[in-house]
Amino acid sequence: MVISYDKLWKLLIDKKMNKTDLKEQAAITYNILARLGKRQPVSMESLYKICKCLHCNIGDIMEFEID
Repeated sequence: MVISYDKLWKLLIDKKMNKTDLKEQAAITYNILARLGKRQPVSMESLYKICKCLHCNIGDIMEFEID
């Protein structure tokens, strides 16, 4: 099973935000952004911060893909 954050990247485009904006507004680190870009797991705390910043639910930013 693979984690896909494609929904997050699409949401950022819709909100006219870039990754740096997300990093600053959600108070996450560059390492978290790198893990997201590599489709690696991140902590629930980080996902919560992203959801809170974007006013969305976790299903709006990620999904599991069966390989």
